[in-house]
Amino acid sequence: MKENFKLPAGFFKNTFCVFEEILPPNFDNKKFDYVSKSGSSYYFTKQGMYRLSNHWGRLANSKWRLVSNNVTTDSKYKWGYAPWESFYPDNSTDKLYFIQADFINNTVNYQHKNTPEFDNKAILRTSFETAKKLKQIRNLMNLTSWAKYFDYEDINELRKKIILELVFTEKTLEEIKRELQ
Repeated sequence: MKENFKLPAGFFKNTFCVFEEILPPNFDNKKFDYVSKSGSSYYFTKQGMYRLSNHWGRLANSKWRLVSNNVTTDSKYKWGYAPWESFYPDNSTDKLYFIQADFINNTVNYQHKNTPEFDNKAILRTSFETAKKLKQIRNLMNLTSWAKYFDYEDINELRKKIILELVFTEKTLEEIKRELQ
């Protein structure tokens, strides 16, 4: 049985949140608590939010990411769940974000400084600075043309060295490349 829970208007504005992909929840055919103009549907509980949507990422003035759990479905709509304590404030001026590189899966993403994963080692950046570094890191991870100016034995080790400098220092990509040439 679904709880009777109401949120204040504008609860979703200027927030960052990472949702976990889930199987469709059973709410006994109750109506959604909210349906957006873009077609996303929401259930609210005292513990958190359930969202059914075909779009994730930047949403108007919020950043809501869905972490895939490889739930098999024929629909392009995905269910996500996030507890209320996973919603963090977002704005374009404060240094709120840090970058996490996953060299095993060859991926990179950003997280909010208020997440329990933040260890105060990675550099905090604004949204704009973070987006710029993410693009640079993704290019380093997926392209090879940049490496032709370096003398190296293992391109993956070179990639890792450059990317870690981007994550843990204020150095620009150009400064890092100059130091390694």
